[in-house]
Amino acid sequence: MQHFSVTEIQNTDSEVLNQAAIEPVLLTAESQPTYVIMSVENYEQLINRLAQLEDLAIAQEAQTALSTSRMVGAETFTAELKRLAAQDSDGIILNRSNTGRV
Repeated sequence: MQHFSVTEIQNTDSEVLNQAAIEPVLLTAESQPTYVIMSVENYEQLINRLAQLEDLAIAQEAQTALSTSRMVGAETFTAELKRLAAQDSDGIILNRSNTGRV
C-alpha cells in the first residue's frame, strides 16, 4: 500500500482530512468515485467487521455441510475410537513395532 505523509495531503486541502477523521471521505474524478480517505480507526473497524462476516459465512457453510452430510456422526466415531482403544489395551490390536505386522 502506498502512503503519503499527512503534511503532503494537508498542503492540498486540510478540510478533507478533518472530515476523514470523522467519517470516510469519497474522492471523485470526473464525477466518478475514485478513492476513499478514512481514519485508521475507521479502517481497522471495517477490516475487523469484514473478518467477522467472513468467519460467520464460513461457519454457516460448515453448519450446512454438516447438516447435509452422510458421514458418520461424532458420537459414532468417538464410540468406535474408544472400542478400538479398549481392544488395543487388551492386547488384541498390536502395532508394527511390536510384531512387524498390523
